[in-house]
Amino acid sequence: MVSQPTRPAFLRTSEAAALLRLSPRTLEKHRTTGTGPVYLKVGGTVLYLEADLVAWAENGRRSSTAVSDQRHCAARPG
Repeated sequence: MVSQPTRPAFLRTSEAAALLRLSPRTLEKHRTTGTGPVYLKVGGTVLYLEADLVAWAENGRRSSTAVSDQRHCAARPG
């Protein structure tokens, strides 16, 4: 038997937020400020790939609160 290729899982904002255990509004804010996961816009619908959500969450991993995130520190004024 030939196996079918795995199709990517597309999630709407509410589904993506549930996966990340965030509110949909928080995910919308991240999208607006450019600090959130990569997304697709199909017509008027925002879609996320599950793999992109996991990658974004993994990027937030820290081993200590002493480790700063240089991207956010550089964006802050003074």
